[in-house]
Amino acid sequence: MKAIYLDCFSGISGNMLLGAFLQAGVPQKHLEEELEKLLPASEFKLNVSSVSRNGIQAPYVEVETPNGAEEKESTSRAMAEIRRLLTDSALSDAVKKKAMEIFTCLAEAEGKIHGRPVDEVHFHEVGAVDSIVDIVGTALALEYLEIDKVFTSRVNTGSGYVNCAHGRMMVPAPATAELLRGIPFYHNEEERELTTPTGAAVLQALAEYAENLPSEFQTEKIAYGAGTWELDTPNVLRVYVGEYQGQREERRYLLETNIDDMNPQDYGYVFERLLENGALDVWTTPILMKKNRPAVMLSVLVDEEYRECCADIVLQETTSIGLRVTPIERRYEAVRRTAMVTTPYGEVSCKISAYKEQIVALSAEYEDCRRLAKEQGVALKKVRRAAISELERRLGD
Repeated sequence: MKAIYLDCFSGISGNMLLGAFLQAGVPQKHLEEELEKLLPASEFKLNVSSVSRNGIQAPYVEVETPNGAEEKESTSRAMAEIRRLLTDSALSDAVKKKAMEIFTCLAEAEGKIHGRPVDEVHFHEVGAVDSIVDIVGTALALEYLEIDKVFTSRVNTGSGYVNCAHGRMMVPAPATAELLRGIPFYHNEEERELTTPTGAAVLQALAEYAENLPSEFQTEKIAYGAGTWELDTPNVLRVYVGEYQGQREERRYLLETNIDDMNPQDYGYVFERLLENGALDVWTTPILMKKNRPAVMLSVLVDEEYRECCADIVLQETTSIGLRVTPIERRYEAVRRTAMVTTPYGEVSCKISAYKEQIVALSAEYEDCRRLAKEQGVALKKVRRAAISELERRLGD
């Protein structure tokens, strides 16, 4: 599987990630065009320059906003608004899910620190346009590079103090420290904020700690993304891109409950909550309960780390008063990768599924096909067929 190793010897931030991804081969134009599915082009501009940090040449990314620095300080967005922006956008489902995982981690950390429920958290610096671009841009880059696995090293947080929306705070900032739980971190003599909440949220949501580059990792490319500071050591994030030959060791569970007294309109909302909070799949099955009463069985497939959270959602958001938890002892799974193809109607994200080194399925992203069908005034199936045909041509089938 395709993987990356984040070497955070000088911290990690959103712009460092974007810079490294650009050097790794993600086209700036692709990022900008995809981001415009979420935010109007008038709200942001990616300024990318090549800088030298202690002799290491790396892209430095700045997000220009209409009101400049003033906008970055004043913008506040609620978690609900960010969720709506993502849900209503034409981004792929994979990008939406990764971005939402990162934002959810941020909301949970901020909520814990400030004593607020997740849905009531208002972001300040994190809610500004540049941070939204950093988070969604990271999800877009991972999709473009077809990354299945993310590893991280120990994280250098920096030290000293930083000014934020709630006043002067120690480094690491409270949200950053909360987000780095479970990931070893340290600081050296540099009195700077080297790791931001955005960078820490990416690690908490997507990365697995590895003290060194895993032995099963075969490096194909090394890329650098520049940070803001001029330090005694290079202020860059180093990203190893390659193939990981190890096996995923994930424990999965099936959560199930029978429901016969819930408003059918509520299921859509429950599905959204579960999928945004780590569920791998959610579905319902029509059943008959005692006295031949029609009902549905709600099923949720989930990794161990999200089991408790999803169980809480089921019990809070449905009329169920209990659910069954069944460990999945074995699950045969095809390896999935994504690829962008260009059709006469526009670009479509496609999935390639392989099992035992043989391609077993090809599919085109529904949301991309639906959007292009509406824009071009053609049948949905015509767009899907064009995307699959182009993918087969590229694969040599």
